[in-house]
Amino acid sequence: MRIGEICTVPSIYCKADETVQAAALLMRKHHVGDLVVIEQAESERIPVGIITERDIVVSVIALGLDPSSLLVGDIMSADLLTAPEDDDVYETIERMRSRGIRRVPVVNNAGGLAGIVSVDDLLEFLAEEMGELSRISSHQQSHEKRARQ
Repeated sequence: MRIGEICTVPSIYCKADETVQAAALLMRKHHVGDLVVIEQAESERIPVGIITERDIVVSVIALGLDPSSLLVGDIMSADLLTAPEDDDVYETIERMRSRGIRRVPVVNNAGGLAGIVSVDDLLEFLAEEMGELSRISSHQQSHEKRARQ
C-alpha cells in the first residue's frame, strides 16, 4: 500500500516567520500536536520543517522564554524527513524507525505538501492488517468443516 493512501489530509501548516505563540494557537484551534512548516513556491507548499507541541514546551516554556517573541523558524526541526505519496508504507516505516521520527510530511510529485503520516496512523494500519491475518485461520476452519460434511 502507498503511504499517500493512509496519511492525514489536509495537514495543518504554518510558515517559519510565524510566532511560536501563533503556532500554538493554530495547534489548539485544529486539535493537533504538530504543524508542518512550509515555504510557498509557485502553487506548492514545500515542507521545510516541523514544529511539535513538545518543541514548544522544551525549547520555549521550560526555558521561560516568551513565545510571542520567538519565531517558528527558531525552534522547528529542520532536518526533515519527507515521504513521497507513492512510497510503500513499509519503506516509510523503516525510514521513520531508523531516524527515530514519529511524524513525516507526505509530498506529491512536485514536492508539495500532500498530508502527514504519524506513528498513530501506521499503528492503526498495521492493526487492521493483523486483524485480516487473524481471520485466515477461522476462514480455513469453516472451509474444512464444510468440505468434510
